[in-house]
Formats: sequence, C-alpha cells, structure tokens
Amino acid sequence: MTQDAVVFRCLDDERAEVVVTRATACGANCESCEACVFQNELKTVARNLIGARPGQRVLIESKSSKVYGAILLVYIVPILLAILGCFAAYAMGASEGICVLCTFLGFLLGAVVTVVTQRLRRDKNPITFDIIKFN
Repeated sequence: MTQDAVVFRCLDDERAEVVVTRATACGANCESCEACVFQNELKTVARNLIGARPGQRVLIESKSSKVYGAILLVYIVPILLAILGCFAAYAMGASEGICVLCTFLGFLLGAVVTVVTQRLRRDKNPITFDIIKFN
C-alpha cells in the first residue's frame, strides 16, 4: 500500500518522520464546513531509503497484508461477532430485547478481542513504512 507524504524531519541517516494527509469522507474540503472533529494529518516514522530531506514530497509504502490484517481486526471482527450474537440468540428463540442485548454483547466482545490482540501484537510486528521515491 502506498501513500503520498511530506518529510517533516530527519531523525537520523536511516529514518525520517513523515506527515501523511488522511483523506476525509467529504472530499477534504474542510475549510468550507469545519465539521471534521478528527485530525487529518498523521505523523509516522519511515525508513528513509532514498535520502529524502525535510519538506520534500515522497511516496511511502507499507506491506498491504499488515494493513489489511489490521482493517479486518478493527472493522470486521466486532461486526461479525455482533451478527453472530444476534443469530445465536434468535436461534435459541430469545425475545427481541434479548437478541438486541446479545448483539451488543457480541460487538463488545469483538471490541475487547481487538484491543487485546492489538496490545499483544503492537511491539512484536508493527506496521512499518518505507520512503520509496520522490513525488
């Protein structure tokens, strides 16, 4: 997976801090609506394979499999467990209120699984970025 970035500062000869502008759902026209409550610029450390200097626009790359794995864990697992909770309660003949409660509990379980898994894996196998070319 590749993204455009700007080198913010060089940490040493091998690493640089880069700023990545995150796209917004409304088309990144934040000046007109000011409805966004999230920061749209993210800083991360990338291996500086090409010797980029502060202020230069670059292309950074990360392993797609790691990014897709994180997406699966954060977005799909909680929703899947919520649906399974609902269907399990429905299959046992539970009332509508109990089905809703089981749906919520399934989603909560998925969120807990996500948090625990992320905390256990964070230091062992982080998502890394490489600066691969000038933009």
